[in-house]
Amino acid sequence: MDSLPPAASPLLPGPSLAGAAFVVIGAGGGIGREVVRQLTARDARLLLAGRDPGRLAAAAELARNPVVMEVDATDFAAVEACLQRGRELGGGRLAGVALCVGSIVLKPAHTISAAEWQQVLATNLTTAFAVVRAAAKTMRDGGSVVLCSSAAASVGLANHEAIAAAKAGIEGLVRAAAASHAGRGLRCNAVAPGLVRTGLAAPILGNARALAASERMHPLGRIGEPHDIAAAITWLLGPESAWVTGEILHVDGGLAHVRPVERT
Repeated sequence: MDSLPPAASPLLPGPSLAGAAFVVIGAGGGIGREVVRQLTARDARLLLAGRDPGRLAAAAELARNPVVMEVDATDFAAVEACLQRGRELGGGRLAGVALCVGSIVLKPAHTISAAEWQQVLATNLTTAFAVVRAAAKTMRDGGSVVLCSSAAASVGLANHEAIAAAKAGIEGLVRAAAASHAGRGLRCNAVAPGLVRTGLAAPILGNARALAASERMHPLGRIGEPHDIAAAITWLLGPESAWVTGEILHVDGGLAHVRPVERT
């Protein structure tokens, strides 16, 4: 359960998004709530979607007059209806959609059951495909789609086989969708975090040895905070990134690509 509150963002809000409508799917999670907070600070109109009504209600308290919808993001029709409602909220144009759902499954492949594998794919890759599919149908005049990958898709991490496979699929989806829809101004990008301080990571965060090891794995010496990831998501959603598509933005403390010199 994603019960840990996100740390307050130290960042100043970007340019106003007044009048622009955005959909945040997975708005009740640690990263989703921070995306809601940051978009609200920029005066955006928000539709908040997710499966848990209690967590959605908590996220709604961070926004101003949001539309709230209970949505199973693996359901193609439900996601399409959600984005269509977001388009109506924006007076006929949906400026962007962020998918802030995912899972953490830390098991080697030979210990994962068929049911667990299907759940990993559904939670991560099927939801991403559903959002891209719906965006292509409803965002005909352009906009921004932002998905969530993981550093595990780029660097070999022990016991990450299932999640690495699903997230690598998202990265391929991002590039293909960006190519398919660039001609009408529909952008598709993803953020790839390292370990982030959310409820999903509670089993790691609650173990002092595991947390210390995770901090050492990240070259910048700490795990991520929800505002670190949300800042990248909101940037990709907004007009500041208007010339960016097909990109995987690593916000991972250097985990995927940096091998620092050891301090002496």
